[in-house]
Amino acid sequence: MHIAKRFGFYGFGFIIGLVLLFFFLNGKKAGCDYGPDARTLKNIKIKQRVFSTQSLQELKNNNLDTATVSSLLKLGDVNFGESNTKLDSCKVYVIEGSVKKIKLKMSVQNCEKTATITAIAVQ
Repeated sequence: MHIAKRFGFYGFGFIIGLVLLFFFLNGKKAGCDYGPDARTLKNIKIKQRVFSTQSLQELKNNNLDTATVSSLLKLGDVNFGESNTKLDSCKVYVIEGSVKKIKLKMSVQNCEKTATITAIAVQ
């Protein structure tokens, strides 16, 4: 069998596979959260969020609301260099990102059932 014919068969099978995947996964919220950043943010997003008084005051001072925190959890990046992941009970993560052209830095205490937003800083 010639190499061109092999590539033709391969390409035909590849296209059929893509079409099948498109129909099976269309409309589903299938995601690939394999990186440590994505897994950490997903873990925090699914938990009940609790805001400290300091973080609520900082949001109020900068005319922001709690939806900003949700956006930051969706679009932000975890700074593992500043995070404290060695704790046994509740790990502390530092999340940085931009929301509405405002650079934010947020500290989250990630426990088993809740995620407490301990501090938010506008940079």
